[in-house]
Amino acid sequence: MTISEKTAYLKGLTDGLGLDPASKEGKLWNALNDLLGDIAHELEDLRETDRGQAQAIDGVADELSYLEELCGGFDTEDDEDEGRAPYCGGCCQRGGDMPAEDDEDEELQYDGVIYDATCPVCGEEISFDEETLEKGSILCPKCGEKLEFDLGEEGESTKNSEDLPF
Repeated sequence: MTISEKTAYLKGLTDGLGLDPASKEGKLWNALNDLLGDIAHELEDLRETDRGQAQAIDGVADELSYLEELCGGFDTEDDEDEGRAPYCGGCCQRGGDMPAEDDEDEELQYDGVIYDATCPVCGEEISFDEETLEKGSILCPKCGEKLEFDLGEEGESTKNSEDLPF
């Protein structure tokens, strides 16, 4: 028996009690039956949505499997070139740009601190590392504005009201 069927059964039992719908008890049972009915409908809607999403995920998984077959699978360090289709250069596994392996590894292994600043001229969000901070300035890649950093005595950056909004 489904939740909706159980809710309808309880409503029938309540109606069979012969309570006056205008009495306190009748109003209470009618409100509870309405609430149970609403909950049952919501659960059915959620289950239907869940089935639809599960089907969509299955479709995406099938398409990913197909793409993996075209590219020959995903490489690991142990089997870097094994299993790749002969026509595949591996670009789909590295984001399509085919960067040098060393460049990609450097990005993944960087353990330093990244700082963020906002260009006061164009509002561009700029990220940079400690080495750039120690140089004392950086050019905004969008508008070319020179952002200067004033390092305090303790080596921390301090606010320079002329150049930086942070």
